[in-house]
Amino acid sequence: MADTKRIVLSSDHAAIDMRQAIAKHIEAQGWEVVDIGPTSPESTHYPKHGEAAAQKVASGDCDLGIILCGTGQGIMMAANKVKGIRCGVCSDPFSARMIREHNDANILSIGARVVGEGLALEIADAFLSAEFEGGRHATRVDMIKEIEA
Repeated sequence: MADTKRIVLSSDHAAIDMRQAIAKHIEAQGWEVVDIGPTSPESTHYPKHGEAAAQKVASGDCDLGIILCGTGQGIMMAANKVKGIRCGVCSDPFSARMIREHNDANILSIGARVVGEGLALEIADAFLSAEFEGGRHATRVDMIKEIEA
């Protein structure tokens, strides 16, 4: 990767180990990882972690994000409340590639209790290696942006 891109990672307590494994994996690929935690295994609230990561992407501080919780669903719902965020939960590499190519997703959500670490790394790789195709998909993404307004 020619220019270093910044990616924010966050999770709740259920996904700390997987988040840290993903961070290490993508750092090795040249990404600048902004890991905003948590680091403690005490129970925490996924909405605040989803929102915090989404704010970093929406503000332009980070190019993309990966967020995790037990299922990936709750943290994704919180992230999608932030204007400008398009986040999808993926449990397979195909879906992760497609949310980038067709939906211009800027955050990936993964369920740490749904997929194992090896599959999570494949999902992250698929998301990060894909690029938005534009064309007819741009029209649809624009329609999503209109809903936010």
